[in-house]
Order: sequence, then structure tokens, then C-alpha cells
Amino acid sequence: MTTHHQRRARIILAAALTSLTLAACGADADGGVAAASASQIDTSTVKTKDGAVRGAAVPGGYAFLGLPYAAPPTGRLRWRAPERADRWRGVRDATAFGPSCPQPETPFAPPGPMSEDCLFLNVYTPALSNGRPAKRPVLVWIHGGGLVQDGARNYDPTQLAAEGTVVVTVNYRLGALGFLAHPALASKPGGPSGNYGLMDQQAALRWVQRNIRKFGGDPKNVTIAGQSAGGLSVLAHLVSNDSRRLFHRAIVQSGSFAMTQLPLGSAEAFGQSFASALGCADQNAECLRTKPVDALVSNFPPAAIPGVVDGRVLKESIGTALAAGRFARVPILNGMNHDEELIFVAGLHLAVSGGAFVGVPDVTVANYEEVIALTMGVSATRAAEIAAEYPVGAYPAPFVALSTLLSDANFACTARQQNVWTSARAPTFAYQFDDDSAPSRYGELPVATHTSELPYLFELPNAPLQEPLNTDQEQLAAKMRAAWASFAATGDPSTGAVAWPSYNVAEQGLSLVTPTPQLDTDFASRHHCSFWAA
Repeated sequence: MTTHHQRRARIILAAALTSLTLAACGADADGGVAAASASQIDTSTVKTKDGAVRGAAVPGGYAFLGLPYAAPPTGRLRWRAPERADRWRGVRDATAFGPSCPQPETPFAPPGPMSEDCLFLNVYTPALSNGRPAKRPVLVWIHGGGLVQDGARNYDPTQLAAEGTVVVTVNYRLGALGFLAHPALASKPGGPSGNYGLMDQQAALRWVQRNIRKFGGDPKNVTIAGQSAGGLSVLAHLVSNDSRRLFHRAIVQSGSFAMTQLPLGSAEAFGQSFASALGCADQNAECLRTKPVDALVSNFPPAAIPGVVDGRVLKESIGTALAAGRFARVPILNGMNHDEELIFVAGLHLAVSGGAFVGVPDVTVANYEEVIALTMGVSATRAAEIAAEYPVGAYPAPFVALSTLLSDANFACTARQQNVWTSARAPTFAYQFDDDSAPSRYGELPVATHTSELPYLFELPNAPLQEPLNTDQEQLAAKMRAAWASFAATGDPSTGAVAWPSYNVAEQGLSLVTPTPQLDTDFASRHHCSFWAA
């Protein structure tokens, strides 16, 4: 057994961890600037296209919170493309977050105040333009959470902004309100429905184009970045014609095109079933639009709809578009964490073994192949082939073997395939987050699993680490923030401290280890990518 396997065996997670990991963090106490690391020692007023806003000083710059980028998506605007927000008179206070979009509440990840009126963004800037030409690169952060949970309030990017980047964090509609497709919701018969959350993100990017100069940002140098479902959203914008010219670089963190978008017919069939369950037997839009938000949230299944091929926002699945070269020709930084699936598989293992889910099989030596077939939706023959490639006896526990093969299939080798596709047509840089002693926000899980890289880029005030980063990890975090900022500025993550090779040249990326990233030369073999490509 290798040292890495021993480290991965140190698993102590709370039961039902799978629902926890849909959200990156929890809720703050008051929703104000204190949660954004702001101290009101100074305030500044900025005149946007919609009206004047007053923010607050934060360490190293200014924060403007709770800025509406679209009209409230309520009433007749529920399940409609976002519309421009109304202008206001006077000066709007921008020292408190807007509410999060409606989502399930869990004891692990409370979202804080929620409202259907939730289309707000936050701007963090190291300096204001004060009438001078805007030059600073802009990074727009799209949060994860399976497209059903989380919110912009949970990410404090002041340290990233201190690198000289204007950072924008965005709320967008989630779950049923963000991704429900139904024939009655289409603007015309046979027209698009679903993808409202992606349309919200596009509206936020248009807001950035109109207003970011006033905050010291350059609208001609915008990077979109996201993790997990946020990374999937970035991929969607890369292939969506509606998103072209709204951004100039892209960062994908643990976003996998393996989450295949639903054909419109399938998505609308699900929507009709959902409507019937809500009592809308006549299947009209008015019935759906009058249903209370709580009913929509509580009846929508926790599994995300990873976007809809609606013919407008997405004309084809993300994987199909990437493979065919139909994506924006912009620099791309793409990466994943070594043990992505471990947090999900370990959480399910402990929940099932603890009796939380009756009827759900726990993975054992005896049923290893059966669980592989069930989890991956493959035949018994293929499951046997996978089990032979990942022999259960080579790992400290069956669930570790299962998480390893799922990480390789769903994240590592899809990331590699994406890099091959994009590097043929656009500058591409790759990484793997490999700090296998990374502290956890979810319990004792000291491995590089899903979300483990986030505390190295952001302060997470509503889900703090149980232990702070050590000295070596702080050094890695500083180098990562510098690399992300360099990429946003120039399209190349290389810095004076770290030389980052282009994937286009040698199909190589960086292994993000402490204290200094190292060249990764055997990624494909370590993750069995030849096997998964066969």
C-alpha cells in the first residue's frame, strides 16, 4: 500500500455528506460587509449605468455588495430570460449581500437569507478608476453547488483581488427556478426553455461589460472562472454563441463535460412530470408561476439537471461541441483535484453503513463489480473489466477503490480529453491539485478531493477550515492566487515563481503540491486514461 493510499484512508465524514458537498459553504450571520472582510473605515461611491452605489473599504481595496444585475425574476418573469434591472435614484447602499437564490436548506450548508429576488452580484476591486482609463483584468466567479445550491456570498476574494484583479461573484437561479424545462414555459411553441441559470450568468457578464470600468476593471479583459457546477457553466459559455464577446479567458476547476446535457424533449418530459406532481394537471405556465417557491424547491429532485440542449443557449451538448472544435478561441486554464470523487463516495459509504439510506448497497469486496455496474450504468462485462483494472485488493478499502476509478473516469480523463480538444485550437494550460494533506471544511478528510482547492484561492467565511493552512500550504496558496491573477491578466498563468508549460506543446500541466508546483509528466498513466479511452 502506498503512502498516498494510506492518506486517502484517513476518512472521518459526517453521515449524509453527499448533500453537504453540493454546496461550497454555508451562511453568514448578518449578510453585511463584515462577512466580506470589509471594515467601514472608508466608503466610496461609484456611478453605474443603473444608478450610484456606495461600497466599503476592505483590506487592499473596496467591496460593493448586493448589486442588482437584472430585474427580479418573479411573477411573470419567473422562468423568463433575465431583463434589465430598473434604474434607481439617489445612492444605493452596497455594503450588504443580496439574498441567495432559493435552494434546499441542510444542516451542513445553510444558505442564509433567500429570496426569489436574488439576481445580485458583488464587486471587489483593488482600486477605483476615479475617471482614469480602466486597465485592471476582471475575473467573474461562478459558484458551484450542483446547480441547486450555494451562492456568491460564500466566497471572499479579497486576497485574489489584492493581486491586481477586479473580482465579481455572481448569484444565479438554481434548481427548478434555474433549469426547469416545460413546453408551456417556452417563449413560443417549440422554442427554448430551461437554462435560465445560464442566461442569468450571461446577463451578469453583460452587466460587467456596461459597468466594470467604473470599478477600475477592463471590459475587454474578462475571465470567467468557476468550480464544479460553476466549471460546467464556464464550459457552457465556451460553447454558447450567446456568450461570445462577453469574456476573453476561461478557468475551469473540476468542471466535467461528462455531465451530459439533456435533450430538450427529455428535459420537457421531466418538466411535465414535475408540474403534475405540483398539481398543475392542465400543464399551463400560469399554474406553475403561481406555485409557492417552497413547493418548487422541496419537490425538485436533488440531482442536478446539467443544462438543456434548448437550441438557443446550448445548440448541442458541451462534449459534442468541444470535440468538434465549436468553442470560443480563448485561453483556457483547466484542472481538477486528485481524489475528486472521494468526498462523495466516502460520504455515501458512511451514510449507508450507518443505516441512513435503507436499500442502498454499500460497496464491499463481494459486491464490488455489482456496485461499479450500478454506479456507472455499465454492463456486468464492462464492470468486470473495470474491476480488473482497479483491483479492490490494491486499495485500503473497497470505497477507496470505487472513488479512485470514478475520479479517473469522471474527472481526470475527461479533463485530459478536454485539454487535447481545446489545445488544438486555443492556448490551454492544465493542472491537478495534489496537496493530499489539504485541510477540510467537512470533517477529517485530508486529501485533495472535490472543493479542496477553494480555500487556497478564497477566504470561505461561512465554512471555515477546521485547521488553518500551514506554512507550506500558505506558500502554495499565494502561488495559486498569483497564477490565477496572471492568467486573468495575460492568458498565461506563469509567474516569476512558477513557470507553467502550455499543454499545446508537450501535453503537460502542473501538479499543485506544497510548497511549489511541479511539472506533471505522467498524468495519463496515473489515471489509467488509456483504459478509459478504449
